[in-house]
Amino acid sequence: MNEDLVYRPTSAATADELAAQLCNIRTCTRRVTDDLSMRQLMGPMLPIVNPILWEIGHVGWFHEYWTLRHAHGEAPILDRADRLWNSSTVAHATRWDLDLPDRNGVFGYMADVLGRQLDRLGGGIELPACYFYDLSIRHEDMHVEALVYTRQTLGYARPERLGDPASHRAGAWRGDVEVPGGRWRLGSTAADGFIFDNEKWAHEVDIAPFRIAKAPVTNAEFAAFVDDGGYRRREFWSAAGWAWRERVAAEKPVYWLKHDGGSWTWRRYDKVEQLPPHAPVTFVNWYEAQAWCNWAKRKLPTEAEWEAAAVGEASPDGSRLADCKRRWPWGDAAPSGEHANLDFAFGDPLEVAACAAGDSAFGCRQMIGNVWEWTASDFVAFAGFAADPYEDYSQPWFNTRKVLRGGSFATSARIARPLYRNFFTPERNDVIAGFRTCAL
Repeated sequence: MNEDLVYRPTSAATADELAAQLCNIRTCTRRVTDDLSMRQLMGPMLPIVNPILWEIGHVGWFHEYWTLRHAHGEAPILDRADRLWNSSTVAHATRWDLDLPDRNGVFGYMADVLGRQLDRLGGGIELPACYFYDLSIRHEDMHVEALVYTRQTLGYARPERLGDPASHRAGAWRGDVEVPGGRWRLGSTAADGFIFDNEKWAHEVDIAPFRIAKAPVTNAEFAAFVDDGGYRRREFWSAAGWAWRERVAAEKPVYWLKHDGGSWTWRRYDKVEQLPPHAPVTFVNWYEAQAWCNWAKRKLPTEAEWEAAAVGEASPDGSRLADCKRRWPWGDAAPSGEHANLDFAFGDPLEVAACAAGDSAFGCRQMIGNVWEWTASDFVAFAGFAADPYEDYSQPWFNTRKVLRGGSFATSARIARPLYRNFFTPERNDVIAGFRTCAL
């Protein structure tokens, strides 16, 4: 291993903490896959999902490749593992046709990798190897969330044992807050612990004073746009957005169903349910968010504006942004269910007035958890970007995607840090994403 290539966080988890995290995330993976039949584990070939059985093997392979083989120098467990599960070289459309091991073989492979990792960690861990455990754990975190929205895409049953349904009422949370302008250091530093390469490094940007919504746009607010013919009115859509809308014949968000008696329903997993009016609109793409903004005479925040509203503070006289950044919107305390809907605490999005203890310094609520939030920003490299050892994580996708921030109910707190930059193409409406807006 070329240790010169390794980004070393200033604070690293202990071997025991890494072992606990490995077991925790593996429990989540099993919870979202154990109940599926072999037919469901393969599923139909779609451009936005993987065969779940392939995805499970890929998760195990990623752990093995970066920790056991790369960091510890072990030989491959399966001779053909790279040909099956290396996502950088195995074309997406071919993943349904591979000669995969059977269900027991794939799950057994993943368990074998975990057992070897735990054996290694039992003897302690050195900092260079620690990075690759951190990377692999967060990679599995991402796939757990992807498996949840794959189940939604394919109409499978709601995963069991992943938190209580979001049934309690909190209501709407309307209005804007003011954020002063000033210089803002966008991005992460080495002091932030484990980070991804596209967050490097923090750099100063100028932000003009702005007003941003206290909460994400709700289903009721988005329904007003739909009911006003928003999907049929060309003036609200960009050229690319209108081309997408016409190509897929979109008339409403993808899972919404025609309303009966004045209220909308939607397909949630394999059930049809009433659309909760005060929950954030979810499973809308960037084009839809932008069209709603044009209809409402609003705009999406840039990622710098979003980040400043989430973790910034005002100077003592309130005239500008202060130099400090909070670790979380509410401060330094680790996330809990009082602060944010993360880690399947509730299993579904909460109404937008929930989690008052998680408000930012400026009064924005739910900037962490519940739903990812689209921003106006293109996913681009920060100045001086250099890829980390997993070179295909960010570099191939610059200038083709939009940035999302904040995390969803299905996102691990390890991923849903305020500085983490998620990224998807603007037409993706299968992701657990909504949006909040700024005044023009």
